[in-house]
Amino acid sequence: MTIVSNKGVILKAIPKRTPKADEHFGLVHRTIDIKNLNLEKNELVLRNLYLSLDPYIRFTLKEPEPVQTDQTVPLKQSVPIGQVISGFGVSEVVKTNNLNYEVGDLVHAPVGWEEYSHIKSSIVPAITLIEKESLKEVPLNYYASLLKFGGLTSYASLIAIGKPKKGETIYISAAAGFTGQMVGQIAKIKGLKVVGSTGSDEKVDFLLNELKFDAAFNYKKNDLNTALSKYCPNGIDIYYDNVGGETLEVAIDHCNQFARIISCGMISQYNITNPKEKYGIKNLENIFIKSICMQGFLVIEYIGTEIEKDFEKEFFEWIKNGKIIYKENVHVGIENTAKGFVDLFNGNNIAYTLGALDYDMIKSVTINPHQIQFPYIAVIKHPPKI
Repeated sequence: MTIVSNKGVILKAIPKRTPKADEHFGLVHRTIDIKNLNLEKNELVLRNLYLSLDPYIRFTLKEPEPVQTDQTVPLKQSVPIGQVISGFGVSEVVKTNNLNYEVGDLVHAPVGWEEYSHIKSSIVPAITLIEKESLKEVPLNYYASLLKFGGLTSYASLIAIGKPKKGETIYISAAAGFTGQMVGQIAKIKGLKVVGSTGSDEKVDFLLNELKFDAAFNYKKNDLNTALSKYCPNGIDIYYDNVGGETLEVAIDHCNQFARIISCGMISQYNITNPKEKYGIKNLENIFIKSICMQGFLVIEYIGTEIEKDFEKEFFEWIKNGKIIYKENVHVGIENTAKGFVDLFNGNNIAYTLGALDYDMIKSVTINPHQIQFPYIAVIKHPPKI
């Protein structure tokens, strides 16, 4: 292995509203000379296998923040025009100058949307080794989603902020999204009454019949205030907010005394760039009147904590024992990564979205031959453009 292709996805233009694959992203054709690349101490070269196409990346596709903004906060950072998009993924070590990693190791790492990533020493602490023995029980792609930030986001926020108690009622907005699905299933395992809202009858059916939510409704067909009165007659103890805006406002009205609101996202506001057009919450006085605790979070806050250790232990067992149902869309090919990301915002997904850099390449490092093809996986191979 010496000079190889290293195609990457760059930001072509800053989206003002919902991002579009052809308009806002571009594919650059580059090469990397792995054999002759000089690595500083602790640096690595990774061959990227899976890319996690997460909604938070939308926050980085914006105009640079004012100089005084704290750029150490991940969601305050912005991707410069012409630069490769950054995220996380599962990769194979192909060159190393780091005593902790060998060629052939599989890792979860911060990488670019590209075929190969040159990892600087400052980034190495964010890398975690994937034990190959574990791949006899779970597939490799789970480490790009379920067993890393995807699952940890749901588990840590619910446990640390929600402090769930058996018998309580939790309401989850955007419940058919990946995070909503995971939060709902964890809450069911913990003995809560789970109510979710989503945007289609198909998704309502999925929540009720596959994930076994206690109640679910289509917010496009039901008045939210009426629906919450019906499905949460004893009020809301935990509101898991993925939407913000008017949904948050109505949920606050239905919250019980000492309720907990977990602010995971505000998808209704993501693509509104003019602050004057954003929805203003009108009943925030209820936060102190009802002694409601409302807290946001970033999943990186839980890395290296006891909660992460608990998550790794409990979640792994739940997966092995079939207690967690999980759907995944895998977009094959670096050239289809942007399309997979944009699909997150079209409202049709009921699955976690991954980019798979090359189907055959992934099979070459697979321990279990059944890892890629298994229930609830949709491998999406886009037809070539003519």
